[in-house]
Amino acid sequence: METYLVAAFLQAKDSGGALGWGLLPLILIFAIFYFLLIMPQQRRQKKWQHMLTELKAGDKVVTSGGLRGTIISLRDDALQLRVPPDNLRVEVSRSAVVSLANPEEGGKS
Repeated sequence: METYLVAAFLQAKDSGGALGWGLLPLILIFAIFYFLLIMPQQRRQKKWQHMLTELKAGDKVVTSGGLRGTIISLRDDALQLRVPPDNLRVEVSRSAVVSLANPEEGGKS
């Protein structure tokens, strides 16, 4: 049994270069996926989270359901929107906000 383990270890040691070259394409594929898919998604997520924390009354927003309205009041996890044309008051989850409807007036000068 021990001779089998020693022989297997020596064989693996001899083919270590081939094993390294065999893993290189997998590492390269992972790096490509990271830079093209994972990293941009993380940046979008951070930007969206920052936008949610910076919301204030008077901002015009768009929700994930397509509602466009002006923020009337904010709470920790929800906000109230005034939705035109009838000035309906709608309460939505803060996470339902997808974007500012007019980013140039939404706190950026």
